[in-house]
Amino acid sequence: MSLDPISLIAYIATLVVAITVHEFSHAWAGYRLGDVTAQREGRLTLNPIKHIDPFFTLLLPLMLIFIGSSVVFGAAKPVPFNPYAVRYGKWGAALVAIAGPMSNFAMAAFVALYLRLFEFPAGATSLLISFVMINIGFFVFNMIPIPPLDGSRVLYAAAPPALADIMDRIERFGLAGVMLFLFLFYQFLSPYIVLIITSLGRALLGPVAGF
Repeated sequence: MSLDPISLIAYIATLVVAITVHEFSHAWAGYRLGDVTAQREGRLTLNPIKHIDPFFTLLLPLMLIFIGSSVVFGAAKPVPFNPYAVRYGKWGAALVAIAGPMSNFAMAAFVALYLRLFEFPAGATSLLISFVMINIGFFVFNMIPIPPLDGSRVLYAAAPPALADIMDRIERFGLAGVMLFLFLFYQFLSPYIVLIITSLGRALLGPVAGF
């Protein structure tokens, strides 16, 4: 990714939008399914200040950009959630979990469709393509079934008790567990993550993709 100031500002703005909508979608889905925890904590909002984590939202992705990482990602403050308060049990919790990444995919699909229907100046097209790819990246990364990432809730809903117990233990480490997982296995997973992100980008953007 380019390190010029305009690209960095555009990237941070896209990241904030992607994360804010992602976390709001978790809170909204939980609220609709009967859990008012996020609402009580002030997280049922599109105000980015309520969701941003200084390190995981801003510093971590910037560090990944500067070291030349092929996949750049970030995270927000997790939305508080009571899985026992939602309807449909574990499947309700899974719906709350996937609401976040699905919101990123929906934003990517909407902007990609807009790019395919209308022409924009080259600079604007580049920024909008970046918006699409960043949101696809969020979708793919968060659907990895490793606790506490959102994809783990989908796996958890169908997991046998023994596997669910292991996942519960992993989830206690929070985002630190994700960082450890990435440190140990990222070099092996990275080519597949990049392939999935690129393939989805090409499918959504079509001839506009340019890669």
